[in-house]
Amino acid sequence: MKAKLILMMLILAVQFIFAQTAELKGDKVNNKVIKSENEWKKILSPEEYKVLREKGTECAFAGAYIHNPEKGVYECKACGNTLFSSEKKYDSGSGWPSYRTPFSEESVELKIDHSLGMVRTEVICKRCDSHLGHVFTDGPEPTGLRYCINSLALKFKKSK
Repeated sequence: MKAKLILMMLILAVQFIFAQTAELKGDKVNNKVIKSENEWKKILSPEEYKVLREKGTECAFAGAYIHNPEKGVYECKACGNTLFSSEKKYDSGSGWPSYRTPFSEESVELKIDHSLGMVRTEVICKRCDSHLGHVFTDGPEPTGLRYCINSLALKFKKSK
């Protein structure tokens, strides 16, 4: 019993050390991309950093993907996680690319956002915790959802 406890503590200690080392190197831990803010600043443009890491919003109707007619998938600009498919994209008239559903359960995470004196639902990348935009309940059927996403948070990968 004592040996099992010591072994368990040793395993936890090694996992903790690995996680700390991975964080310092900007590696993936449990499929999470962990980087320091300085590392993010090195790989993102100032505009991308403001949206993805500081929860900014690009101007309406100014994004590169609002009227993109190409077929493919939209990935997280910060980590490459597949977020949305062009098959679920639609023109909401909001000024930002809009989607009915994420690509998969591993794509995004939702969090309550109390900023700007209102309550909204923030959409973040499930792999790197970058801010993507917000989801609203005024979308088309069958979901009734509108994932309103900043183009600066996305990278488009055209289907072959």
